[in-house]
Amino acid sequence: MRTVDLLIVGAGPAGLSAAQYGGRAALRVLVIEMASVGGEMLNIDRLENYPGHGPDSGAAFARAMRAQAEEAGAEFIAGNVQSIAENDTGGFTFGFDDYGETAAGAGRLQAGAVIIAAGADRKRLGIPGEAELYGCGVSYCAACDGPFFKNKKIFVVGGGDAACDEARFLSRISPNVQLVHRRGVFRAQNTVAARVMNDPIVKVRLDTAVIEIKGAQKVESVVLQDVKSGKTSEESADAVFIFAGIVPRSELAAFSGLKTRPVLDAAGFIVTDQCMAATETGIFAAGDVRSSPFRQVVTAAGDGAIAAHSAAKYLEDRGR
Repeated sequence: MRTVDLLIVGAGPAGLSAAQYGGRAALRVLVIEMASVGGEMLNIDRLENYPGHGPDSGAAFARAMRAQAEEAGAEFIAGNVQSIAENDTGGFTFGFDDYGETAAGAGRLQAGAVIIAAGADRKRLGIPGEAELYGCGVSYCAACDGPFFKNKKIFVVGGGDAACDEARFLSRISPNVQLVHRRGVFRAQNTVAARVMNDPIVKVRLDTAVIEIKGAQKVESVVLQDVKSGKTSEESADAVFIFAGIVPRSELAAFSGLKTRPVLDAAGFIVTDQCMAATETGIFAAGDVRSSPFRQVVTAAGDGAIAAHSAAKYLEDRGR
């Protein structure tokens, strides 16, 4: 069975940052990622608000972060952790599905500490037509699917940073973009909200909810409801891009093999201390999976650096 010092679950900005700092601390670092290295960064068309970093795509930034981590000695494998248990050596034993070309670790490995940086999934609205028309006009990624709807009628749902940014991105693809938010004010940062409010192409509709998406084999219309009056109306549509928040991938924290499990907040995010420790037994959390008042690439990277530093100190204190 393969043994490493530090296992990092997830390769978004938090996991990539942790991998670099873990490697620089001379730890044997292994990163396991179930999808694509970069996580949600891959959906960023232009990363404009990372201090000292000029506008660039999130994918390019992710490639640079991975290169730094690998230069520091971190290794990456494709897979999904299925089990975690505390072992007799004071560390952890993991079972995982290996998605790579070779059976790295034969599906089982040991680590002295773990950083959960698994990120989060896009929240679904749970309305009729959403699941049925997913991939047929319903999307959660503008950078991925936006180009398919050039000059089409597009609805964007949400009121946070992602919804506002993606609406502006889509406005470069189509002159007919409507941003629908069920509340009277945006949750987005003021500067982000101001940009979309002043965008001459994006039509902003507040106090409005999408309650149904209709279509036979593709999106054909949406049913809208005025939140204040309750009145509904149906409008033609070609695509609906949904950015209604996130759901943390915190399942690993609840696995039954742990004697001491991390605490989750009411929304399912992992609660940590300022050192990113989720327990006193070598489990740390960083990035979107962690309970935090603010989630950005820069904060995720900071979380990852702190988590790796804390994990290195934890292992050093235990003579590992």
